[in-house]
Amino acid sequence: MQAFLKGPASISTKPVAAKEKSAAGSSGEGKRTKPIPWVEKYRPKNVDEVAFQDEVVAVLKKSLEGADLPNLLFYGPPGTGKTSTILAAARELFGPDLFRQRVLELNASDERGIQVIREKVKAFAQLTASGSRSDGKMCPPFKIVILDEADSMTSAAQAALRRTMEKESKTTRFCLICNYISRIIEPLTSRCSKFRFKPLSDSIQQQRLLDVSEKEHVKINNEAVSYLVKVSEGDLRKAITFLQSATRLMGGKEITEKIITEIAGVIPRETIDELLLGCQSGSFEKLETLAKNLISEGFAVAQLVNQLHDTVVESEDYSDKQKSAIAEKLAEVDKCLADGADEFLQLMSLCALVMQQLTQN
Repeated sequence: MQAFLKGPASISTKPVAAKEKSAAGSSGEGKRTKPIPWVEKYRPKNVDEVAFQDEVVAVLKKSLEGADLPNLLFYGPPGTGKTSTILAAARELFGPDLFRQRVLELNASDERGIQVIREKVKAFAQLTASGSRSDGKMCPPFKIVILDEADSMTSAAQAALRRTMEKESKTTRFCLICNYISRIIEPLTSRCSKFRFKPLSDSIQQQRLLDVSEKEHVKINNEAVSYLVKVSEGDLRKAITFLQSATRLMGGKEITEKIITEIAGVIPRETIDELLLGCQSGSFEKLETLAKNLISEGFAVAQLVNQLHDTVVESEDYSDKQKSAIAEKLAEVDKCLADGADEFLQLMSLCALVMQQLTQN
């Protein structure tokens, strides 16, 4: 009886296993075709692909050739390649097999208080680095701890880190990444080699965007690429994200300046000119209507402050005295908006001062 029961069961399991295998295979195929954001897809795979940051690339190349790697501190504006550079260097140093074992990456999204530094980072740093790469290349005898967005760490956590950096210097190298170096405590900055990442030049950004457009078969004219570079302000990550969003929106049609303006949330030049004309008219009711329309159309007042600053500073229609008064008010409004003030009231306050400056002469 038992043999009889076992027989069909063993027979019936085979096709099920085959089905499971085929299902797993199909899901694996699905994974391979899963779309990846272009920012990740075109992230530099090695140090040579990093654009525009020559000093950092030169130092990392020397360390890849066999020289020792110092503790590093990368700082600079977002989207200039700080995280990409150290990840690319770590992949070249350790290879794909040892990368996960040798690199500990903690981001601002992870908890990085004093307790985590004392326990998790310290425990990882104390482990000895051994083993060789499967491809036979030389593997350095140390691990790398990457602390991304280090300027958001508490002072106590940073203080706890400095002793670990000294004590575990034989087995571990630290790479701190931040936007504002002034928020890193002095004892940490003195223990690291500091590298400033510059905002990418327009020509480098244009070349990268054209390369991505070519690989993804995107139709975009040179004027639109130049405007995309201008809007992104040296942030290549932002530029590539806007390019991908514009491509999805257009669905194969050519991308124009107008589409990029809509996607980037940039206020059209005509709207700003209309607002300044309203200020020159001296009519408060007209100004209030223009301000309400601007808010209703969903434009951010913080974006207006940035664009209005460039317009006023570059213009030759205003005197230096007018420019200084308007620039001071723009700074006040920007601070109030950062503190969470009401956008409409701040916009009216700004427009009232601009109107006062333009009509009193």
